[in-house]
Amino acid sequence: MNGAALDRLRNGLIVSCQAAPGSPLANRGLMAYMAEAAEAGGAVAIRAEGLQDIKAIKEAVSIPIVGLIKLKSEETPVVITPLLENVYALLEAGVDLIAVDATLRKRVDGTLGNDFVAQAKAIGAQVVADIDNLESAIAAEESGAIAVFTTLSGYTNGEVPEFPDLDLVKSCSNHCSVPVIAEGRYNSPELVSQAFQAGAWSVCVGSAITDPWLSTKRFIKAINSKV
Repeated sequence: MNGAALDRLRNGLIVSCQAAPGSPLANRGLMAYMAEAAEAGGAVAIRAEGLQDIKAIKEAVSIPIVGLIKLKSEETPVVITPLLENVYALLEAGVDLIAVDATLRKRVDGTLGNDFVAQAKAIGAQVVADIDNLESAIAAEESGAIAVFTTLSGYTNGEVPEFPDLDLVKSCSNHCSVPVIAEGRYNSPELVSQAFQAGAWSVCVGSAITDPWLSTKRFIKAINSKV
């Protein structure tokens, strides 16, 4: 899949099939079924984490897969595809696009997100950059990312906001020449529509579709705030 193939994602919905740590859905081999259901419902791509789930999803769907590996470390806050060996493993698994943390935060070896984008591109990856602000988006594009995801907006500095960062989608759309894919807290069709109005190429939705545990917790929180 090359940059031109991103046309397949335009004006479409990407569904993230990942079970959060602690979810009853995690580590039970269910994400391939979620992905199959998402494709049947009209999703244009699947975002998936972990080699085991990715391999199962690849067998279950025919639409593109945006793959990543999460790896936590006490030495860096970077979690999403932090190592080149992760990129090699994802290439081996046959994903179409590889998502990496492209924020301007230091990895274990001291490199920043845009440096890592360039390294991943150099070994043959089609890199999409998970960014948290306009500066990291521009740096990622300059380093070879073929699209930017607003995945990490609100997650790298302070308390996580309730609503998605539509302003960042608009800013990136105005200042980046690569597609901007809105992701992060788009938990209603209305918010998805607003993302497209802000200039999104496509929108990625996760737990609102594929994790009833987190969705239920959000509803309970809303109820409790009114009682």
